Amino acid sequence: MPSALVIGAGPAGLMAAEVLAKAGLSVTMADQKPSVARKFLMAGKSGLNLTKNEKDAAFLAAYGDSANWLAPMIAQFGVAEVMAWAEDLDQQIFTGSTGRVFPKAMKASPLLRAWLQRLDGLGVDRKLRWRWTGFRDDSAAFDTPEGLQTVAADVVVLALGGASWSKLGSDGAWSDAMKGEGVDLVDFAPSNSGVSVGWSDHMQRHLGSPVKNIELRAGTLRSRGEIVLSKTGIEGGGIYALSAALRDGAALSMDLMPDLSEAAVAGRLAKPRGKMSVGTYLRKTLKLDPAKIGLLNEFSRPFPAQAAEFAGVIKALPIATHGLRPIDEAISTTGGIARSAVDGKLMLKAKPGVFVAGEMLDWDAPTGGYLITACLATGAWAGQAAADYAKR
Repeated sequence: MPSALVIGAGPAGLMAAEVLAKAGLSVTMADQKPSVARKFLMAGKSGLNLTKNEKDAAFLAAYGDSANWLAPMIAQFGVAEVMAWAEDLDQQIFTGSTGRVFPKAMKASPLLRAWLQRLDGLGVDRKLRWRWTGFRDDSAAFDTPEGLQTVAADVVVLALGGASWSKLGSDGAWSDAMKGEGVDLVDFAPSNSGVSVGWSDHMQRHLGSPVKNIELRAGTLRSRGEIVLSKTGIEGGGIYALSAALRDGAALSMDLMPDLSEAAVAGRLAKPRGKMSVGTYLRKTLKLDPAKIGLLNEFSRPFPAQAAEFAGVIKALPIATHGLRPIDEAISTTGGIARSAVDGKLMLKAKPGVFVAGEMLDWDAPTGGYLITACLATGAWAGQAAADYAKR
């Protein structure tokens, strides 16, 4: 029986292990943490968004310049396949009003338990607290509680994650071992990240407040998601979707009333203010909540005197930022193993028989189901390719 070693037990590694085991290989899976899929479980705390139920072209467009490269992998294991896979694990799913797909249980833990039971049934051998340190000749070396351990296998799938949330296992430490093997790397950068803002004192009372029903813009990207004003800046799905443009230095602006035209906003602002304060006037005339009024005070003082000009500010409020938050705070990262370092089957050109999946590879995706789907898709692709290679 051909043997396979999967290093890293997040979604990509677990999927690779499943595909390899179903293909008839003897599979060992190793992870440096005392339990598997820690980042996957963390992502599920606020609702496990598995994928997004939308047409193929729209789904692929979310991956930006990674779309063409990922297309065959997502065609093999995309939206329909992710949904069917979850249901086959006896996890009922539902599609929300925005097209996002969740397990009815919402959490990741029931799905993960069912998944691990399946892998156990397929004979996958899990090694925990095994930290991969690189290759020694034809074997993978690990630091373990029992000391140095080496494992030789016919094929290896690396699924060690990116470089964010190091406390959950994605620390990017594997990059040194890859450099030693002559593998081309791209510098890590934050993705799905908040932005830093140097708030003035008057904004302190608004920190922690959600801001809803807005449109955020950076470069050519647009986002209608919710944000939260945090102590360090802005967090939330609305801002995470703009990471690629903000990483490239694009300016950030916010439409505080995206459901009204600029002319309609100007018409409302043309009404006499009388003796009302500006804040009261904005609250009564435009129905702006305190957090939105706070943002206007923060970034547009002094307010324009003319209604048309003020409406333009409300529809495109410039937000002064100080770049993305540090990489370890980001939900995911771009960078890692260069696309040129792997062939069409995700095998390392510098290390035949070694395949790569998940966030180790240099691709980018927003949250909203795209990130997890691509991790599962690359895991399935690398797992099948590794199984075919081992059998040959």
